[in-house]
Amino acid sequence: MTEIAISEPISRSADKALISAYLKGNEYAFEILVNRYQDKLVNYLSRLIHDYDMAVDLAQEAFIRVYRNANRYQGKYQFSTWLYRIGTNLAIDEIRRRERKGRFFFYNVTGRFQGGDETHRLPDLRYSPERSLARDEKLERLQKAIDSLPQNYRLAFILKEVQELSYLELSTILSISLGTVKSRVHRAKMLLREKLSGVL
Repeated sequence: MTEIAISEPISRSADKALISAYLKGNEYAFEILVNRYQDKLVNYLSRLIHDYDMAVDLAQEAFIRVYRNANRYQGKYQFSTWLYRIGTNLAIDEIRRRERKGRFFFYNVTGRFQGGDETHRLPDLRYSPERSLARDEKLERLQKAIDSLPQNYRLAFILKEVQELSYLELSTILSISLGTVKSRVHRAKMLLREKLSGVL
């Protein structure tokens, strides 16, 4: 059985080798994949559904699906892209389930979004209680603005601007064309700028 040293740095190109090793019976190879991506996936899902505990459950389900269907992985794109696609589909199902139940959630956003070539950040106002309150109100408005975006725009925006994935990765994860991905991200930014006029 192929041995894989966990202390060695594992490049993205090694993911395919890890999947191959797992399919040949090396359970340790799968553990390495889980250790490498678990925290990133949980954080991403938590941003989508604003529920950390549920995000942990969805991430676990995503890895279970990978475990059971590893033979379906196609090496033409990154393993992380495949994993995020599975996680995104699970999150969408959870969001729809909650919407049917009439529950609404806000995204846990870092307080950052980009418009054009300029990066906008909420100012650091920690030293004044009054200004801290104003900052919190701005963050709440930002959260509400992102939450109010149509689902297809929300997903594209969070994947691109919060998770910082490439347009090509988004195209694969969301199963849409590259042009559509860019259009959705751009449209999400425009909508946010309209909703947050005078706030940022």
